Amino acid sequence: MTLTPNRLTNWDSFIAELNGIETIQDPNQVAKLSQDYYTFSPVLVPQLTGKVGDLVVRPANEAEVVQVAAVCAKYRVPVTIRGAGTGNYGQCVPLEGGVILDMTRLQGIPWVKPGVVRVEAGVKLAQLDKKTREIGWEIRMAPSTYRTATIGGFIAGGSGGIGSITYGQLRDRGNLLAVRVVTLEEEPRVLELRGDDVQKVNHAYGTNGIITELEIPLGPAYPWVEAIAAFPDFMSSAHFGQALGDADGLIKKLISLHADPIPTYFTALRPYIPEGSHIALLIVAEGSLEGVQALVKEYGGTITYTKSAQDAGKGFNLAEFTWNHTTLHARNVDPNLTYLQSLFPPEKDLATLEHMYHHFGDEVMMHVEFLRMGGRAVPAALQVIRFTTEERLNEIIRYHEERGIFIPNPHTYILEDGGRKAIDPVQLAFKQEVDPYGLLNPGKMRAWLEREV
Repeated sequence: MTLTPNRLTNWDSFIAELNGIETIQDPNQVAKLSQDYYTFSPVLVPQLTGKVGDLVVRPANEAEVVQVAAVCAKYRVPVTIRGAGTGNYGQCVPLEGGVILDMTRLQGIPWVKPGVVRVEAGVKLAQLDKKTREIGWEIRMAPSTYRTATIGGFIAGGSGGIGSITYGQLRDRGNLLAVRVVTLEEEPRVLELRGDDVQKVNHAYGTNGIITELEIPLGPAYPWVEAIAAFPDFMSSAHFGQALGDADGLIKKLISLHADPIPTYFTALRPYIPEGSHIALLIVAEGSLEGVQALVKEYGGTITYTKSAQDAGKGFNLAEFTWNHTTLHARNVDPNLTYLQSLFPPEKDLATLEHMYHHFGDEVMMHVEFLRMGGRAVPAALQVIRFTTEERLNEIIRYHEERGIFIPNPHTYILEDGGRKAIDPVQLAFKQEVDPYGLLNPGKMRAWLEREV
C-alpha cells in the first residue's frame, strides 16, 4: 500500500470516471479556489503562495461525494476540502496539488426542530440562520465571515465567534451533536459520528474525513440590539467587558473591545467614535439594553450608537468589525499589519491583560473578544500587530507564553501547531482508519507526518 499521494499529469481518464460530476479546469478559477485568507500572515505568504490544485470538483450531493472519493482513492490523488475559503491559516490551500473538493453545492437543510437543526455542509451560516429563525431559533455562534462562511467550513476550520460569550467554543461538549463523514477509500464508507465521537473531525482541517452533513444545537433567537460604547481609557473598557461577561442576568451575544488606535481603521464607524477613545462593540438582547447602559455608565463609558432589532439588516453590522474582521479592516488601511491570537488567564483584576497592553504599546494593539470558558467569562485577544520581522513576531509570542498566555498561533498551517500544541491520538487513529493513503489535505497534520509507519 502506497502512502504517498500521486500527482497526475493527464486528468482525462480521471474526469471520465466522475460520470458527469461538475469540474473546473480553468487555471484562473482553480487558482482562486485554492486560496483562503492566509495573506493575513506574512509568515504564511511565502510558504503558501503558488500552491494550487490541479482540478476543482463540485459534487451536488453525498452520493457524488462518495463517487469522487472512490476515484481519488483509486488514482491516489490528494484531496483538499473547501467551503467558502474564509479561513486564515491556509486550511484549504493544497500543498501537493490534486483535487479541490468544493462542497458549496451541498445546500440541503433536511430538518429544523426547536433547539436543533440538520444541515448539509455547504449551507452558508446566514442562510441557515434565516431558516432556523422562522421557528424562533438561531445558530449559537458564528465567525465574523457569517454572511459567506459555510457550516462545514466553520466546523472543520473554526473554533468560535459571535455567540461564544454565552456558548463557549465549538470544541465544548454539546456545541456539535453529529457529523456525517465520507471516507477516502477505494470503496468509501459513510459514517455517522455522534456525541464525543464528533471530536474526531471537529477542527481537523478536513484531514481525516469529508463532512457532508451536520447536526448542531440552536439557541433562542432574541431580538438583538447593537451598540457602541466609548471609554476614555482601555482598562476601563476591559473591566466593563469582564463585568458584562460575568453578569448572568444580562443576555449578550458579543463583547468586543478595541483599544485606540484600532477604531481609526473602522471607516464606517468613525462618526460614532470620539477621537482617541477605546470602544466596546456589543450585541445584547433588547430586554438587557437598559442594564447594559447602566453598566457602561458605571465604568465611565458612553453609549455613542445603537441599532434596534427592528433595524437589523439595515446599514452596517457591528459583528463585521469584530473577531477576524477587525484584522481585515486594519489591513485594508495598512497591509503591513498582521495579528496574533491569545487566550488570557481568567483573572478578575485582568492584571496580565493590563501588563501586556502597556508593555507593547502600539506595536501590539489590543483587541479582545470575551468568551465563556469553564463557566467563566475569559478575555481572548486577536491583537493587531505592526509587523517588522518574523524573529520579532516570535519574540512577541514567546513573551506572551512565558506569562501564561496561550497562543493558538495563526502563523502556521500545521493543525496541531496552530491549535492545542499537542498531537491528538484520537484524530490520528481516525485518519488511519478512514484515509489509509494519506490523501486528505496532506501536509497539514503533524500527527500523520510524524507517525510510525
